[in-house]
Amino acid sequence: MNAIVALCHFCELHGPRTLFCTEVLHSPLPQGASSGDISGQNEQAEEEEGGIQMSSRIRSHSPAEGASADSSSPGPKKSDMCEGCRSLAGGHPGYVSHDKETSIKYVSHQHPNHPQLFSIVRQACVRSLSCEVCPGREGPIFFGDEQHGFVFSHTFFIKDSLARGFQRWYSIITIMMDRIYLINSWPFLLGKIRGIIDELQGKALKVFEAEQYGCPQRAQRMNTAFTPFLHQRNGNAARSLTSLTNDENLWACLHTSFAWLLKACGSRLTEKLLEGAPTEDTLVQMEKLADLKEESEGWDGSEEEEKPSSQPDVVEGQELSKCSPETSLPDCNSWNVAHRRLSVFRSLRHMRQVLGASAFRMLAWHVLMGNQVIWKARDMDLVQSAFDVLRTMLPVGCVRIIPYSDQYEEAYRCNFLGLRPHVQIPSHILSSEFAVLVEVRTATRSSLYPTLFDEEQSLNKYEFVVTSGSPVAADRVGPTILNKIEAALTNQNLSVDVVEQCLVCLKEEWMNKVKVLFKFTKVDSRPKEDTQKLLSILGAAEEDNVKLLKFWMTGLSKTYKSHLMSTVRSPTSSESRN
Repeated sequence: MNAIVALCHFCELHGPRTLFCTEVLHSPLPQGASSGDISGQNEQAEEEEGGIQMSSRIRSHSPAEGASADSSSPGPKKSDMCEGCRSLAGGHPGYVSHDKETSIKYVSHQHPNHPQLFSIVRQACVRSLSCEVCPGREGPIFFGDEQHGFVFSHTFFIKDSLARGFQRWYSIITIMMDRIYLINSWPFLLGKIRGIIDELQGKALKVFEAEQYGCPQRAQRMNTAFTPFLHQRNGNAARSLTSLTNDENLWACLHTSFAWLLKACGSRLTEKLLEGAPTEDTLVQMEKLADLKEESEGWDGSEEEEKPSSQPDVVEGQELSKCSPETSLPDCNSWNVAHRRLSVFRSLRHMRQVLGASAFRMLAWHVLMGNQVIWKARDMDLVQSAFDVLRTMLPVGCVRIIPYSDQYEEAYRCNFLGLRPHVQIPSHILSSEFAVLVEVRTATRSSLYPTLFDEEQSLNKYEFVVTSGSPVAADRVGPTILNKIEAALTNQNLSVDVVEQCLVCLKEEWMNKVKVLFKFTKVDSRPKEDTQKLLSILGAAEEDNVKLLKFWMTGLSKTYKSHLMSTVRSPTSSESRN
């Protein structure tokens, strides 16, 4: 956690002062310390606890410690400090803990070395012991601003038999720039800091009771009631916290507590990515998995044996790519694996480069409109890769694929159909405006040795002929999403991964329009005039955009449709409309 924890004291002579602070350092050394100071010093008194290693620290001494007269160093002068204002003795190196897990250092000293941090801590100290005080002067309080940071302060009293009122005023403050994080950490900080305070007060109370038992101060002060107060105060004001608690290891213990507090408070709250409601593609995939699970539970052995032969057999299609036993090639399997790896489409951009801009636009237009896309080729892997690439333009619910078949299948069964070269297609399909055919032929200029083709030119041995009964004119505007897809594919500054994310965003954008149109027309049953106004607002009033929305409406999940229907039919929704 990027914060500073400090112990502050209100001195009767010098006012609010910072006694001890612990800060988090992500850099190897704090400002003002040289690399030789650390590297040349053997680490002593090493303690490993919870992944934190503690040792002494060598740093440049500040004027507050009386070891240097550098006027640029922050901190009060020696003449402005008394025993009650000083924590570490002159020449003390301070403390540092190394967190091996995160490579973070927790450094403790009396004042921050950085002038700006010193100013922030100094201002927070003054405010915590003067104006920003909770009722009763003991307890937690929150204050701060964007410029000087936000502060969680807990003020408390320590018993002192020689102090005015037999107690001295202290505070423990936590300073950080993240207001929300600090507020969310309030319960944690309150409990842990309260524990540190209770321990300090308990030690001081034992010393106070022992001193009162040996030499009661109340009766002595009654006898000297008329002594000038200033003379009396100058005689007993300077008393350190180590003397009040009778604990010589007090600052080392406070360093350990503050370092653990910073580490624990920083690790207890973590950021999580909330993805929100599932997309339509996710809902459709979940529904398909549920349907498959129900079908698998209802299958038995007899039903599997009586499987109709008319259904396309994908496994049978894979046998075509295997080599025959009579082949004379010495390494048939390795050649076949390389052939499969090279003769495939890798992305939409790759397909557009192979087919050409005009042929790809025609094919993509038919895909988006929901027309049947037929591929005829000997290489089943090529056809499968083409379908894998083209299906990325559609929602999952709109994709119905028969990858490789021995006979033509009607459009209601599939919108992606792979056929063997010898399969006959009905004439009315070839002339239909609702179908597009891609024939993969062997190019006349291709070589008989596939190993001569490199990875970029692997598909040059094929010739792709794209035909349709309704060819898309070059000057046709087309659906808006198609134009945006082509713009992304032609932009060479966008990588393939970025283009894929663009497709995801575009599909989500248009699926949201589909949801609005579905609720408007199918659920609310609005008239055609209102529907046209809605399409204009959605930016989908063109003919191609309307056809696309109607086709994509078939890809909505059953969950979403049933949710809308149940909402409309519920009495609460009808009452809210009225």
